[in-house]
Amino acid sequence: MALLRDGQCVGLPTETVYGLAGDALNPAALAGIFAGKNRPRFDPLILHVAEGFALEKIAADIPPVARTLMARFWPGPLTLLFAKRELVPDLATAGLPTVAVRCPAHPVAQALLREFGGPLAAPSANQFGRISPTTAAAVADELGDAVPLILDGGPCRVGVESTILNVSGGAVTLLRPGGIALEEVTAVIGRVGRPADGAVTAPGMLKSHYAPRTPLERLAAPWPADRALPVNVALLAWRGFAGADGERRRVRVLAADGELSLAAARLFQCLRELDALGMEKIFAEPVPARGLGLAINDRLERASAFGI
Repeated sequence: MALLRDGQCVGLPTETVYGLAGDALNPAALAGIFAGKNRPRFDPLILHVAEGFALEKIAADIPPVARTLMARFWPGPLTLLFAKRELVPDLATAGLPTVAVRCPAHPVAQALLREFGGPLAAPSANQFGRISPTTAAAVADELGDAVPLILDGGPCRVGVESTILNVSGGAVTLLRPGGIALEEVTAVIGRVGRPADGAVTAPGMLKSHYAPRTPLERLAAPWPADRALPVNVALLAWRGFAGADGERRRVRVLAADGELSLAAARLFQCLRELDALGMEKIFAEPVPARGLGLAINDRLERASAFGI
C-alpha cells in the first residue's frame, strides 16, 4: 500500500488480465504507468474501483442504463465509459471528456482497492501493444524492474480484457468486445450500437494490439489434417491438431471441447508459449464468431495487424 500512496505502480491480478496499477488521481503515478509500459499518452486508461465505491466522485453523470448494467455485471469484466469529473486527471483519459471505469471481480484486486480507498488505473501489465499477461510470471517477463511489486493471484480466470461500453451519450455503444459476451449485454438492455468512426475513445481500440513478436497470420479454415505444418511455423489451433507427433510441440490448442470460455482463458498464454518458440510465423485457426469468440477474434485480428 505504501508503494501506491507514494505514487509507484504494482502488478495487480484481475479476473481478466494482470494490470499495472497506480493511483488514478495522481498524475505522477499515471506518468509512471505510461513510462513503464512504453504506452502512448493518446491511449486512455481504465480506472478500477472497489465494489460500493461512490462512482459519483469520478463520473459526472450515471444514466439509468449504466445502473442496470452495473447491477447485473459488476463486479466483473465490464468497463463503462462515463462523462468525467474534473477530479480525474486528463492524463488518465488522454484529454477526452469521458472516463472508463470498471469494478473487477478478483478478490485480490477488490481487497487492494478497498484498502486503498480510491480508484486505481490499471492497464494490462505488459509492454504496449504486446501479449497481455495472465500470470504473475508473465508480468515479470514483460516489465522486469519497471514494477517493484507483483501481487500473485494465480492465472486469470477470464483471460481476455473487459468488454467496454460507452454509456455517456444516451445510446449504448460497444467499443471493445471482451469478457462479457455481447449476447449477455443485449439480453439485459436490448440493442447495442457500434461507434460511427474509428476514433480511439477507450483502450484496446488501436488497429494493432495484443501482438506476439512472431508475425501472426489468421487462417480462413482449420489447418488440413493431411497437410504437414511447415517447419518454421507454429499453430494456434481452435479444437485440435491431427498432424504428426513431431509437429505437436509447435501447436497449442485453445479448447478441445469447443468451450469458448476456456479458449478465452487460454488465448494469451498459448500465444506467449508459441511466441517463445522462435518460429518465423504463427498461424491462427478461426474461432466461432459468437459469445466470447467475438473477443477472441478481435484480439487475433489486432495481433495480426502488428507491423502493417
